[in-house]
Amino acid sequence: MVRAGRRPRFLAKEELFRIPVVGRALGGAGQIPVSRGTRNRSSLDRATAALGRGEVIVVYPEGTVTKRDDGLPMDSKTGAVRLAIATGVPIIPMASWGSQAVWQKSGKGSLRFGRPIWTTVGGPIDLPVTPEGEQAPLRELTAQVMDEVTRLVVALRERYPARWTK
Repeated sequence: MVRAGRRPRFLAKEELFRIPVVGRALGGAGQIPVSRGTRNRSSLDRATAALGRGEVIVVYPEGTVTKRDDGLPMDSKTGAVRLAIATGVPIIPMASWGSQAVWQKSGKGSLRFGRPIWTTVGGPIDLPVTPEGEQAPLRELTAQVMDEVTRLVVALRERYPARWTK
């Protein structure tokens, strides 16, 4: 994306923007703060405007680091689907495997040198346009997106070198 002149903008929890050096870096790079647990729509509005300008928005739909022991995605928030429906921009699902051993919410991570972190990208998911005044089935559409992300994660996990799973 960077080589194409389109630097990705991430939605990140607002608390990160309050950390002195981290917050300045995030703000300076144009990242978008999210007020989690509130009905504050400013992050979705900023992301919608950025998509309207042709920018790339990266959303971690779970809203946090995966906490499942098997590393598979958890239930997701509906923000990515809301953005896609509001803008008509397809969702490009992306998955990774290997980082769960390094980045953990709690417990000891592993910084073992050379640990591979694999990523893959699925095909675009075009969501249906909802007629004016009609409510989109957000949870159902979000579940469909997460089913595809889970499929991508499982495919990576199955191919991941056994020597790195310990």
